[in-house]
Amino acid sequence: SALKPVLDTLVYIKTKTKVWLEITNLVIPGENDSDKEFHEMTEWIAANLGKDVPLHFSAFHPDFRMLEKPPTSPGSLTRAREIAVSKGLRYVYTGNVHDTKGGSTYCHSCSKLLIERDWYELGEYNLVNNNQCRFCNTICSGIFDEIPGNWGRKRIPVRLADIAKN
Repeated sequence: SALKPVLDTLVYIKTKTKVWLEITNLVIPGENDSDKEFHEMTEWIAANLGKDVPLHFSAFHPDFRMLEKPPTSPGSLTRAREIAVSKGLRYVYTGNVHDTKGGSTYCHSCSKLLIERDWYELGEYNLVNNNQCRFCNTICSGIFDEIPGNWGRKRIPVRLADIAKN
């Protein structure tokens, strides 16, 4: 199948390299948003990559191509996240939508909020020693700084006249 090389590459990255691996799945209405697909995908991830690999369900927006498709509903992303969590995945997120609960990181041991996110904005940050839960000291998988960054959502002005000169 066309998916086999992708799956093989994910397993290779996870098992043969020291690269931090996260997966993003662009959820497109009518294309890859069935419960069956979410179940199969998340079962495969749990079995082949482990429950600590972060999985991001990202909303599709018809801004450039596939203009006939509607944007992904937040409910579809929430449903996908719930299915993934039910399969044992610990770090599952919704993206490209405002969803503080779905975009935030929670301790897999005590369930307390570790990193609060709303789109590109950070709120609470409860990791200590780079990756431990402040409340129960459980290790949170990932690569983190001791203090959160402050990049957030930024608008950078671009002048087309400057681009045309290059």
